[in-house]
Amino acid sequence: MRKGIAMRGLALRWLLNSLALLFTAWLMPGIQIRSFGAALIAALVLGVINAIIRPIVLFFTLPLNILTLGFFTLVVNALMLLIVRSVVNGFTVSGFWAAFFGSIVLTIVSGLLSAVILDHSGDK
Repeated sequence: MRKGIAMRGLALRWLLNSLALLFTAWLMPGIQIRSFGAALIAALVLGVINAIIRPIVLFFTLPLNILTLGFFTLVVNALMLLIVRSVVNGFTVSGFWAAFFGSIVLTIVSGLLSAVILDHSGDK
């Protein structure tokens, strides 16, 4: 029973992140998503990249991150979005600044959706 609840929570987070990506693309002129399927794939790839590559990049950029009081993390987040762009067909980001501001919007929207939906569903 526990495994089913965990899988349902994971699927819900994946769906929420896909919706957050779609909203970000709607809001940001430099980001485009061709379809909901592309949003699902982009959210999945972004999740994997954030789980595997992002911690390694943050480790190696730790001195720079400390020097900038954590603001360099925004650059790392933008780079992760650019990596997703290069891997997923139907997901385009026009350049670094679109990725930079898009990653900020995506983080805020994803966080808000998760806070509202997951707090009410009991999945944490």
